[in-house]
Amino acid sequence: MTWQPEIDELAYRKQLASALGGAEKVARHKAAGKLTVRERIATCADPESFHEIGALTGTGQYDAQGKLIGLTPANLVIGRARISGRPVVLVGDDFTVRGGANDGSIGDKLIYAEKMARDLRLPMVRLVDGTGGGGSVRNIETKGHTLIPTMKVWQHVVENMSLVPVVSLALGSVAGMGAARVAASHYSVMVKDSSQLFNAGPPVVARAGQHIEKNDLGGSHIHTRNGVVDDEAASEADALERVRRFLSYLPSNVFELPPRGEINDDTNRRDEWLLSAIPRNSRSVYKIRPIVETLVDNGSFMEMGRYWGKGLVTGLARIDGWPVAVVASDPYHYGGGWDGPTAEKFTRFVDLAEVFHLPVLNLVDIAGFQIGLEAEKAGIMRYGVRALAAVYQTTTPWCSLILRRAYGVAAAGHQHMGRYNFRYAWPSGNWGSLPIEGGLDVAYKAEIEGADDPVQKRAEIEQRVRSLTSPFRSAEAFVIEDIIDPRDTRRLLCEFANLAAPLREPGIRKFGIRP
Repeated sequence: MTWQPEIDELAYRKQLASALGGAEKVARHKAAGKLTVRERIATCADPESFHEIGALTGTGQYDAQGKLIGLTPANLVIGRARISGRPVVLVGDDFTVRGGANDGSIGDKLIYAEKMARDLRLPMVRLVDGTGGGGSVRNIETKGHTLIPTMKVWQHVVENMSLVPVVSLALGSVAGMGAARVAASHYSVMVKDSSQLFNAGPPVVARAGQHIEKNDLGGSHIHTRNGVVDDEAASEADALERVRRFLSYLPSNVFELPPRGEINDDTNRRDEWLLSAIPRNSRSVYKIRPIVETLVDNGSFMEMGRYWGKGLVTGLARIDGWPVAVVASDPYHYGGGWDGPTAEKFTRFVDLAEVFHLPVLNLVDIAGFQIGLEAEKAGIMRYGVRALAAVYQTTTPWCSLILRRAYGVAAAGHQHMGRYNFRYAWPSGNWGSLPIEGGLDVAYKAEIEGADDPVQKRAEIEQRVRSLTSPFRSAEAFVIEDIIDPRDTRRLLCEFANLAAPLREPGIRKFGIRP
């Protein structure tokens, strides 16, 4: 006698589970241009690397003799896999079973997966396509009672944010706790036109009197512009590839250091066009992304959050193979001034760098926080102070490159002044507590108003003051440590990356309360 009958039943149950919600629902799902959960996992993970856990979970149907005749599988697939050879935890919602609405047993699988990522210290990858919460209204009739909303998984979600990289993709209509799981990530992506995210979907919103289509309510064009989600992908395949690329810059957990990548660029590369990258006219704008892409290793810059907080460009890159976090002012938006979303974007990105031990490269051209009535009403100073606190709570190595302007309280946070940091300026740099244009009329008010020709007097004073604003004057007083030829920047950044690498320290970072 052997256990072959049970082995046969095991295979039969797995076969039933692999059918997902059935041929009709799978066909409808694929007709909408979407991959099934198992196809997504196969695309995301290295070939043959996925080890499923809880494959038999579901609701069985039995005949009068107790023989299994059918199985509705759980609509959450979890397991371990490898991405680019690195072990990860993969979690995928199955929309073909109950539209991805989770019940209690699925909640247990969610908790199990988050614990697995935490205790094995593995990156967490969530492929979200449903509510991921307490299920639908239909559960009331099934259970015979209602439930007080709870989030038993949330303790583990929060813990993992401080321990392992967390990536979430919204791959369908994601609502409630499913939406929260997407937002509670270090990196999140939506698929253009085929995924939506909302607190409550159109049917619930309609009951409140607002009739709106799902993509108009929560499409990627909304949430990649307000910062709820980081990026927008053109397709599911594009979104899944972004997972692989994002993880390549990070360690598997905070107890490790970001791995050095391939060295594929010349450390001494000098690009002549950098001499004219910054216009001599301080009112002219310029494109910051080409500058970033030139200074880092060729093809290594991965921008994050392109469509929100537009006063800054943020992303991951490599310098001489070493992963770094890049922050760069974008003068094309708000004239280089920071609004609330820009300050929030900066704070979140600096926190990512600190948690995962990424040295920071900060390309500075800051006109200050935004001014005016609307900026004051929006509470810009609160956002700004949080951003300053983020800088002064960092311990990761930091290099600031002042490209042009550095004015006001916003510029005061271009690096942590209480510890040693690398800092360079290009000859185009100029700085101060506030721009001359804005402060002249206040500082010299009496002299200007008392002159026979106030306009001429103001022009004379401005010329006199401007003669003292050369960065070379600041260098004489050691206000700026080093003014460099822009063409030498890459060589110096490679030195920074190599000196910073042995200074990175693994472990959990602890933050104080941000104001």
